[in-house]
Amino acid sequence: MTISKDARLTTLNLTITDGIAQIEIDLPERSVNIFTPALVADLEDAINTVIADDSIKGAIISSNKSSFIVGADLKDLLQQYREDWQASEATHLFDKENTLFRRMETSGKPFVAALNGSALGGGLELALACHYRILSDNPKAVVGLPEVTVGLLPAGGGTQRLPRLIGIEHALPLLLEGKPLKPAQALALGVVDELATPDTLIPKAIEWINNNVSPAQPWDIKGFSIPNNAGAMAEHAGRSFNANVVKLRKKTQDNYPAPLAILSAVYEGTLLPFDLALDIESKYFGQLFSDPVSRNLIRTQFVNKGQADKLVNRPIDIDKFTVKKIGVIGAGMMGAGIAQVAVVAGISVVLIDNNQETTQRAKALIRTKLEKALAKKHPIQNIDQSLAQNQAKEDMEATLARIHPTSDYQLLSDCDMVIEAVFEDRDVKAEVFAQIEKHLKPDAVLASNTSTLPIASLATASKHPNRIIGLHFFSPVERMPLVEVIVAPKTSKTTLAYALDFVQQLRKTPIVVNDSPGFFTSRIFCSYIDEGMAMLNEGIAPALIENAAIQTSFAIGPLAVTDEVSLDLQQRVVDQAIADNLAPERLRLHAQPIIRLMNESGRLGRKTGAGFYDYSAEQPKRLALELASLYPVASSQLDVKDVADRLLYIQALESARCVEAGIISPSDADLGAILGLGFPTWTGGPLSFIDTIGIEAFVARCQQLTKYGQRFAPSKWLIDRAENQQSFYSNNS
Repeated sequence: MTISKDARLTTLNLTITDGIAQIEIDLPERSVNIFTPALVADLEDAINTVIADDSIKGAIISSNKSSFIVGADLKDLLQQYREDWQASEATHLFDKENTLFRRMETSGKPFVAALNGSALGGGLELALACHYRILSDNPKAVVGLPEVTVGLLPAGGGTQRLPRLIGIEHALPLLLEGKPLKPAQALALGVVDELATPDTLIPKAIEWINNNVSPAQPWDIKGFSIPNNAGAMAEHAGRSFNANVVKLRKKTQDNYPAPLAILSAVYEGTLLPFDLALDIESKYFGQLFSDPVSRNLIRTQFVNKGQADKLVNRPIDIDKFTVKKIGVIGAGMMGAGIAQVAVVAGISVVLIDNNQETTQRAKALIRTKLEKALAKKHPIQNIDQSLAQNQAKEDMEATLARIHPTSDYQLLSDCDMVIEAVFEDRDVKAEVFAQIEKHLKPDAVLASNTSTLPIASLATASKHPNRIIGLHFFSPVERMPLVEVIVAPKTSKTTLAYALDFVQQLRKTPIVVNDSPGFFTSRIFCSYIDEGMAMLNEGIAPALIENAAIQTSFAIGPLAVTDEVSLDLQQRVVDQAIADNLAPERLRLHAQPIIRLMNESGRLGRKTGAGFYDYSAEQPKRLALELASLYPVASSQLDVKDVADRLLYIQALESARCVEAGIISPSDADLGAILGLGFPTWTGGPLSFIDTIGIEAFVARCQQLTKYGQRFAPSKWLIDRAENQQSFYSNNS
């Protein structure tokens, strides 16, 4: 089909001026352009018009938004996923796009990509199929192929065009890591051909078309060879393929298939003619898309995270609120971290502790962290960077000036929100709450950073329980992206809305949790470390416990992370649970003996230089030799799969219990476990993990694991779900 020379289609404009077509992409009702079926259909009509009309010399493909195209519609991909997908079916998912790109580049007419902004994923693949690429010289205008981050590979020719354009050795890091390139980097590597200012972008494209009336892609010219060669005999083959296989298997533990599939697609495809190479790419894409890992990554890391970042859980009938000033009570590591992220977000902070000296030390710590970040961002190498660094230093001083260290609670009187981050003790927190409420203005929010104490219990002495909420940050605050927002029974809708608005201001991701002992993340975290400690007490070798966790792709082993949070804190949490007369299953009975013995031995974790590991400044941490006397290793050891399953299944089971109790939704549970606790991302989170292996198989395996303790026994609610084959997500959600 061809269209008129000046036409507005659903997703783009086509105009013809002096024999040159400009295809300007502009998806309606979207802030950015993404590949959709409607866009592909419109591009096909526009490109066919250019090719068929002899009066058109060539075409410029550009965008009417601030970016070019930033990839595929991940929601659409997720909806297309089916549990019964066969790789042979998924292989053909992007046949239409590949046929269109190939028709464009072999048409004999010049096509130029005028990239006014970021070109990512399919956006860059479209640009690579053009004969010339001009990129706006703007640091925000990045290009890249990030598909590996969602468990896929570029399916629009990216694994084949990019190596042919810049060489395999340069292309592989971009494909395997998914990191974007800034304009100067893209030009230096040859990913783009030219940089331009916004006002010269289109004129340069027109000039190139007028000077190149019959272009061809390098790989379509007879005698073409890939820069620096391909295959096993290439000089770089050992580095590009052999070394990368070893590195990738160590990094992924074979839990993430995409990087190795990309490596194989590049190796095999670059040995073949181009059209056959595209078939190789499609074959590997089909294998990845039919694997649930990609579904899990897309759903949790992008779709669900995107919804959480847009505050999907926010009450809709409350006006948007901007926090201008907060109080932070407690100038320890956590309080200082909260203060840091707030002032970086432009919020003024009253930082309070018992004495001025403590708060001054906290401010000095924040200065040190900001200076380190500044040094990484702006190393002084030339005059221009030095000027940029001077400006950055001025910005840093302005940021630090927003921190007001004090011991005077009266300075809280004009704060929009106050967050207490003091010692994890109910009596201490109650005293602090009473002090805060003396000075809090009527509409201010009072939040607690507690990780385990129910918010309702902290609000009992408050005159305004409707204004109290939990904001559980994770350490280190400046790096951890998650905030657990805990809603007590008397927390008002307005308080929840304001708290979520605040988290969004900090550019962090919120999950919303209903109040209960341990909330969500602390319950799941404790189930993980407690299982590690229980296995240690059973005589399982500590190295086996830790290595099984790493092989399963947990961020850190259960014994190592317990050292990080400290054993004395675990003792206090247990003591508080006993004092609160919690149900036996909440008392961590299988971990109590280990926690007590480690405290009696003075092995409290990293902060004391000794825990399950030994720590010293002279050498890396290592599992403590003393563990052999405290916890003798049994002569018979578990299979590594049993160890890994115990760590995975206990957290998934505890997550299901939280959903059953109405504490959290499956999507927030998955997001919280991954972003806050380092749960393996390939699973999509604990509830996605249950769905991936099948709820019936999950329940059956839990019942097998009860030989290690009744904590693995599934509830009747979960058994009923399994019998009814009721998953936590529908296949396309």
